Amino acid sequence: MTKIRIPILSTLLLSLLFGCSKYKPATTLDNDELKAYFSPANVDPSNIPADSTLLDMTNIAGPDIVPSPACLAVSPNGEIFVGVDMMGSLGKEPGKGSIVKLIDRDNDGVYETHIEFAKADNPRGIMPVGDQVFVLHTVFNETTGEAERMDLVEFVDKDHDGVADGPANPLIKNICSPESLRSRGTDHATNGIRMGIDGWIYVAVGDFGFHEAEDRSGKKMTMLGGGIVRVRPDGTEMEVYAHGTRNIYDVAIDPFMNIYTRGNTNDGGGWNIRFIHYVQSGEYGYPSLFKNFTDEIIPALADLGGGSGTGSYFMDDDRWPAEFNHVPMMADWGRSQLFIHRVTMDGPGFTQQDERFIKLSQITDVDVDGSGRMFLAAWDGAGYKGSPEKGYVVKVVPKDWTYEAFPDLKAASVAELGELLKAGNSVTRFHAQQELLKRPLDEVAMEALKIAQDKTLPLQNRVAGIFTYAQAACTNGVEELLKLSEEDKIREFALRALTDRKSCLSNVPEEPFLAAVHDANPRVQVAAIVGLGRLGKKDAAKTLLEINVPASAKIPQPGIEGPHATPNSDIILPHLAVKSLVELDAVDATVEAIRTNPKLALWTLRYMHDPKAVEGLMNAYEGSSDQELKDEILSTLARLYMEEAPYDGSWWWSTRPDTHGPYYKGITWDSSDKIKTFLVQEFEKSNPSKKNFFAGLNDRNRLEISELGTVSEEVIIEENPQVDFEAIKNKKGQVGESSIEDVILAVAAIKGDPVKGKALFTSQGCIACHSIEKGDVMKGPFMGQIGSIMNRDQITESIMKPNASISQGFASFMIDTKDGDTYMGFITAESADELTLRDITGKATTIQKNNIRSRKEMENSIMPAGLANSLSFEELASLVTYLQQQK
Repeated sequence: MTKIRIPILSTLLLSLLFGCSKYKPATTLDNDELKAYFSPANVDPSNIPADSTLLDMTNIAGPDIVPSPACLAVSPNGEIFVGVDMMGSLGKEPGKGSIVKLIDRDNDGVYETHIEFAKADNPRGIMPVGDQVFVLHTVFNETTGEAERMDLVEFVDKDHDGVADGPANPLIKNICSPESLRSRGTDHATNGIRMGIDGWIYVAVGDFGFHEAEDRSGKKMTMLGGGIVRVRPDGTEMEVYAHGTRNIYDVAIDPFMNIYTRGNTNDGGGWNIRFIHYVQSGEYGYPSLFKNFTDEIIPALADLGGGSGTGSYFMDDDRWPAEFNHVPMMADWGRSQLFIHRVTMDGPGFTQQDERFIKLSQITDVDVDGSGRMFLAAWDGAGYKGSPEKGYVVKVVPKDWTYEAFPDLKAASVAELGELLKAGNSVTRFHAQQELLKRPLDEVAMEALKIAQDKTLPLQNRVAGIFTYAQAACTNGVEELLKLSEEDKIREFALRALTDRKSCLSNVPEEPFLAAVHDANPRVQVAAIVGLGRLGKKDAAKTLLEINVPASAKIPQPGIEGPHATPNSDIILPHLAVKSLVELDAVDATVEAIRTNPKLALWTLRYMHDPKAVEGLMNAYEGSSDQELKDEILSTLARLYMEEAPYDGSWWWSTRPDTHGPYYKGITWDSSDKIKTFLVQEFEKSNPSKKNFFAGLNDRNRLEISELGTVSEEVIIEENPQVDFEAIKNKKGQVGESSIEDVILAVAAIKGDPVKGKALFTSQGCIACHSIEKGDVMKGPFMGQIGSIMNRDQITESIMKPNASISQGFASFMIDTKDGDTYMGFITAESADELTLRDITGKATTIQKNNIRSRKEMENSIMPAGLANSLSFEELASLVTYLQQQK
């Protein structure tokens, strides 16, 4: 064990700071075991053989049983629950979804039994726990036949006949904005669910967001945009865990409660697939902060280009080869690949290295049972609206794997269940914990505490003991958790468990958290900072305001995107401190800290829409002679001029939203006039060289204060090539005279010349509706990443049959305006006030939203069929080759 020490002078200063409190900041840390868990010394990622040599894969069910599998989950004893979704992401007809249960009764590898466990449209997440099966799905109105909402529900099978005993019992209602659900389908809706060892159900929320989601206690909550929400398994204590993601489909959770996702690209708009490690209360920036306000977000760990992240899982099973253990595994539908992301600890965060693992056609989900069997679901070309003829499920096990019967948890004693918390895999530990929590809680707490205290056990087992104890003991467990927090190795987890549930906070003291803000271990600091926000005591603000902001927290230069997908562990602590200060509503202390820690104070004040904050900023400005500080105060006031409009769930920002920021739908508030007067007054007093500073604030924050002026920006002149589509499609060549099957076979056999393909991209009219380069004006579906999303056959088919697979987000729309005009095309940009529609000739029209009378989605693609008719097979192969190279 390595003990890292803080310098003596720092220790003395911190001792003076905390006076006579018995809690002192720890000057040593012990992270060796945790680091070794993620980065084992015996694994060299560069020397791992192909997966086919180490794994066995077996197809266990096809489309005759599990067509269009959108998700799956497996019970610890190996019963597979498959979410069949014959609507897909864009279908709107009810009655096409179900949960199908696959059973291998004798564990010979043949799943001889399949049962419809329950009806559920658009199943997106499944989690079986004991007799319960939690499901996230769409609910349709029985009268209108339209999508009404999405619910997180509980099905129960107490008689163990393989079928849900009755109708679903909702845990959360309305956890998706209904208007978007009705108009589009579930493509950006609420998705996968997974439970952690802390006992929470974590929900991946797409960027439809939700309005007035309601848990069983009656608590209501609204969220603009995407993120992660969590709720207790009894349907209470719903809360936002993290915010600012685009369209995440699932979450992976490791034994130490780190959460990871692989997201979804916004088709050339700057937010590619990104691998993210989540910290509780973190803001990740989509869509309004990730480009121009990156100093305010926690960046992703990697930008991974094009694709579509789907299901995810964290592998923790000692029966698997070390090369594939202790890693997040992320499915990518667009790339037909299960990826491994090897994470390495970096202070309070991580860095990562991704690698291909298992290839599977349009993979949608992944899960593992209690004997170590992995199951994967393949969409396999079922399209955006599902297909009865596509989809399958496979089983994957290591070559030397042997079946181990999962123990009968209900028949086990508390002591026997406690022994299972010591298992070498997360599935057994989790399900043993859930069964324990149904037993007498005093007895359970004692058993769990023994495991938490046992220093001979691996860290993941002790952490399972800590969170089991915290759930069983609640308010009665504070004293023992505080004792556990005295040990360097597990302090992080003990502190986190102490404040994990707001319903269990009544006996939790503030002092250990105040001390831990200055702990030698940055992961402990994270737990302390988040915990102080959850405890809700404003006097913690003074300690939180001692955290320094790193030099890397820089405002991006105008016109240059900030580093939104580059790991920056240094930003995490101040970011979380800001979040906790805002949660505490610590306006007075934050204003006072402008003198002592201006960087953190001014960052925090950006979100405090309170007249006291505005008055305090103005007073600090008048009382300062430091011009740099005065400029930062002006920047903060400009940021406060508007606030985000309340979200009512009636709209969505489209697949290509306005990303300028800082607000998507900014509105003025009570102190806006006062801020405007102050800014204009200072502008008028400034010398000519300072005028551009105020104009820059006006532009950056979209204040629209005419007196401040604007900075002239270079306007991108878009070329609108005139394309005669009728002439193109009426010419006949080999392609026009052949069946689509013959064309696909021919193109597959011809290599093609990408140079010729590039020229054809222009001559065949593709350039009118598609862009290739990231810096180009966004038109229709972005082709700059198409090679990482579609294979050669799929690209060929999409050219030949554009109506067969309309790109998500690029359906055609018919818009009638109030002044009598009609436009048809696809929407390429949309803000709160206006949208840009591009017609078939490539002409773009900006339409004010308040002038729209009706907006109707068309069934067919705007792209006409036949644009490749005049080409030879070799020419079409060249065009396809050129597109394949765009990744």
